[in-house]
Amino acid sequence: MFVDSHCHLDRLELKHYEGDLAAALAAARAEGVSHFLTVSVDLADLPALLVIAEAHADVSLSVGTHPSDVPTDQEPSVELLCQLAQHPKVVAIGETGLDYYYTADHAIAQQASFIAHIHASKQTNKPLIVHTRDARADTIRILRAEKAEKGVLHCFTEDWDTAEAAMELGFYISLSGIVSFSSAKELREVAKRLPLERLLIETDSPYLAPVPYRGKKNEPRYLPAVAKALAEVKGLSVEEIAAITTRNFSQLFGVSV
Repeated sequence: MFVDSHCHLDRLELKHYEGDLAAALAAARAEGVSHFLTVSVDLADLPALLVIAEAHADVSLSVGTHPSDVPTDQEPSVELLCQLAQHPKVVAIGETGLDYYYTADHAIAQQASFIAHIHASKQTNKPLIVHTRDARADTIRILRAEKAEKGVLHCFTEDWDTAEAAMELGFYISLSGIVSFSSAKELREVAKRLPLERLLIETDSPYLAPVPYRGKKNEPRYLPAVAKALAEVKGLSVEEIAAITTRNFSQLFGVSV
């Protein structure tokens, strides 16, 4: 039994399912995926995500704005995030964080948004989903300064020092299909050192399809391939990785799976 701890169900490529999301979810369930956390990247998309989550008992969702989508003139308010997070299907705040790869020109706006999300996480007691790219120092600095309490660094691609600093703050580390890439030797070395009790897995679909599906649009049914790659790194069985990461997901997000 697997949990896809980070996917974007409103953005999946569904042409192979004749446009039917329910069929894509059924295909994932047939591969052992028992729960899906569909993650918000733009508050304007929240109504569509709520429709999806309310239609499927095994789908939960988050509330947040991706750093690349943060307007340069304003950030989501703490009050709005907290209000939206009251829906019973919402189990997390984010994704939020910092991404300087394409958008370093509005780093200040990203940082203000990140801080607002951290405060909303603390006020609602819901975990924070953090995206960081080319911004590891500022990400950890802000998490420490704002006393972030719990959450996950999703689609982790950073170094051991970043992972260790995040875990010291109580955060989990989520690995995506990147861990299966032949080019990801450094990430696999970090994964070897990660404690089992802090591990999650995700697809981040429709992005970053794992081996052997590279070149295709990603989807939740490919999650077992992520588990397989991680199992090889950790010297465990796929079943053990499934059980460990499912338990960790339930503990972090308070979702019974």
